[in-house]
Amino acid sequence: MTSRLGIDDVRPVVSGGTLPSKAVVGEVVPVTALVWREGHDAVAATLSAWPAGASSVASATMQVDPHDQDRVHGTFSPGTQGRWFYRVDAWADPVATWRDAVQKKMAAGQGAKELDNDLRIGEDLFSRAALQTPTELAAPLMEAARKLIDTELSVPERVEDAFSAEVTHILRSHPLRENLVEGPIREVYVERKDALFNSWYELFPRSTGGVDANGEPVHGTFATTADALERVAAMGFDTVYFPPIHPIGKVHRKGKNNSVTAEPDDVGSPWAIQDHTATHPELGTMEDFEKLVERAEELGLEVALDLALQASPDHPWAKSHPEFFTVLPDGTIAYAENPPKKYQDIYPLNFDNAPDTIYEEIYRVVIGWVEAGVTTFRVDNPHTKPANFWSWLIAKVHATYPDVIFLAEAFTRAPRLFGLAKSGFSQSYTYFTWKTSKPELTEFMEMHREQADICRPNLFVNTPDILHESLQTGGRAMFAIRAVLASTLSPLWGVYSGFELYEHQAVKPGSEEYLDSEKYELRPRDFQAAVNSGDSLESFIRLLNTIRRENPALQQLRNLHFHNVDNSNIIAYSKVDTVSGNVVLVVVSLDPRNPQEATVDIDMAAIGRNPGEVYTVQDVITGAAYSWSNRNFVRLEPLRDVAHVFILPDADAELREQIAWREVTDYRP
Repeated sequence: MTSRLGIDDVRPVVSGGTLPSKAVVGEVVPVTALVWREGHDAVAATLSAWPAGASSVASATMQVDPHDQDRVHGTFSPGTQGRWFYRVDAWADPVATWRDAVQKKMAAGQGAKELDNDLRIGEDLFSRAALQTPTELAAPLMEAARKLIDTELSVPERVEDAFSAEVTHILRSHPLRENLVEGPIREVYVERKDALFNSWYELFPRSTGGVDANGEPVHGTFATTADALERVAAMGFDTVYFPPIHPIGKVHRKGKNNSVTAEPDDVGSPWAIQDHTATHPELGTMEDFEKLVERAEELGLEVALDLALQASPDHPWAKSHPEFFTVLPDGTIAYAENPPKKYQDIYPLNFDNAPDTIYEEIYRVVIGWVEAGVTTFRVDNPHTKPANFWSWLIAKVHATYPDVIFLAEAFTRAPRLFGLAKSGFSQSYTYFTWKTSKPELTEFMEMHREQADICRPNLFVNTPDILHESLQTGGRAMFAIRAVLASTLSPLWGVYSGFELYEHQAVKPGSEEYLDSEKYELRPRDFQAAVNSGDSLESFIRLLNTIRRENPALQQLRNLHFHNVDNSNIIAYSKVDTVSGNVVLVVVSLDPRNPQEATVDIDMAAIGRNPGEVYTVQDVITGAAYSWSNRNFVRLEPLRDVAHVFILPDADAELREQIAWREVTDYRP
């Protein structure tokens, strides 16, 4: 049966409410809905939110959109991990209806005689409101009711308390509700904060061994990797990610630069996995790996491990479980191909032949590494595996280990990217690496902001597979530009080792593959020598990570807002933390070669300022401070100041809640 009051377009909602939306502990989650009824009487709404198993529910009256009187907004912030629920309830607001009528009649010049019935009705409303309000707050409501029927007073005096700020504030927390209609209950899955805010650094443990007396690379171990972590931690990273650390297959092993013929001393590709449950013997034992994890934890780092669901031709599965693969008509097992590329050293899995067996085997592998201390997995090419498998695996792992984070290495189209996120992935790689112009970056990040209830983009500036043309030709300034963009546009960003050394040589023109790719050979690096000679971006990366940690506005995704700039080579955006009021404004040049000048038009409401207000901006990169207002001049130069990262005075408290929900009004997940 249709309810007296309507509740429509409740958000966040994923797949029509069949799947939970996402949040992390402490995140501000904006909620919005349309509420309506017949006639002209006022309608209001309440937002309630609670964790699974809670004995009580937190509720608050929602705000009416100043630009759409049928839309209401609210926020809640989950305090624990696990399943949360929220509900929007609509109700008739007799006090608001009464106030509106009395204001209009008084404005029309009606006096005490004409308003007699209205004032009597008001007395009843405020008396009823007082009875349902906590005793310590009820007195102002009772006094308002008393005055409304005091004929010794003038009409303005009789209604004064009924319209006072004090009474309005009390009624906002304890409204008088009629014709209450409960909306649908929506679910939110809440993860730990690292699922949303984290800085990643990728390195190959086997490249940490340095060189011998002849200058030849020495295969690294878990012990040498532990030593390398001190530098990673000093740069302010939170997660250190290792490509596969398993034994590498010998059959069809690849040589340097992906050569199909390996020399006797070639180490092969770590993704040609010979045994998912073991460690590479030259790296060390499982006990050595667990010591490495312990050392990482001491340094404040979390270890992320590559989960690549594929096998070398000499993997035990190839003999014990040939049904895990695709067997060709000639009886051979199909190797991986991405035409024109061929990966003869890798057998991709086929999930259709024996799903029950393969599902359980992979779960066994994952749990083995979780029990060894791994709480984050970077999953290789998940978009080439069934989405329902990921839903099953991630849910099964989370049932016992809810802290485990899964990052999808899904460089793929939006439907599959978001589909994998709906399947349970906490984070995802994205097409950020290929977004270099202002229109591309703006459209890309607005899409991800709008989909924040589903997907969290991890903006890697490079990977072992991706050396974008902009880094090959843009010089050192482009490395700084991309680092600023990645670290401030999203609360998640990542760096593959060598980026800080400005490594930019491709294997050939037109390729995005690194020359002498670390995927196929040892690549020891002398990071300290680069620092000593001034050929390192380490200090700049450390500064960016420090800025991220010190400014909660940069630890969120939903709060991104772009500002207009009259130069296509400069982009400007802000983020506001609506809890603390912290405001960060970023202005970045996209040109690594030439100085650029522009006027930045600030959307003042988006940064918690009033129109025409003058405020101070403090650049935390250079230390300089400026006075800004609505329109502001900027000049940025390569190798000197490719970007401003401004910290502003805290946002106006009255505007914060509007900032939290203004960006979600038009989105449709």
